[in-house]
Amino acid sequence: MNYASFGQRLVAIIIDSIIIWLLQMFIIVPLLAAIGIGAAGGMSTMDMEDPEQVGGMVAVIMAMAGTYFIVAMAVQILYFTFMESSKTQATVGKLAMGIKVTDLNGNKLDFGKAFVRNLCRLLSNLTFLIGYIIAAFTEKKQALHDIIAGTLVVKKDQATQI
Repeated sequence: MNYASFGQRLVAIIIDSIIIWLLQMFIIVPLLAAIGIGAAGGMSTMDMEDPEQVGGMVAVIMAMAGTYFIVAMAVQILYFTFMESSKTQATVGKLAMGIKVTDLNGNKLDFGKAFVRNLCRLLSNLTFLIGYIIAAFTEKKQALHDIIAGTLVVKKDQATQI
């Protein structure tokens, strides 16, 4: 079996991270700017001695941070899910590296399975990236999210031979 190597997957995720960052900036920056402009207008007349006004401003800042996190995660999950369940079975980074995602039988992922795989990527992130690093040591070069979702990342020319 010719599974994608850890190095191929690492380069692919670097490429995809740059693309996701650009997508997020086109979506998030205007959103946060709109919220920030409204908050800045309120700050000019704010009484810094009034705990209610200061608390309101803290709430606005927390809402901005929460909005950023939710939108950033949504962009990331949807990017990977749509790309990996597409006809190419790969993100731009994976295409550049000549690899793609399949189920355990070598078949194309449907949207639901790709969505589950990419939700499980959050677990790989929460393990201080150990969930990704284990791909270098598992027999089928699977990361934690691949093991949970029952997926493989293979070299494109080998995907039909599984």
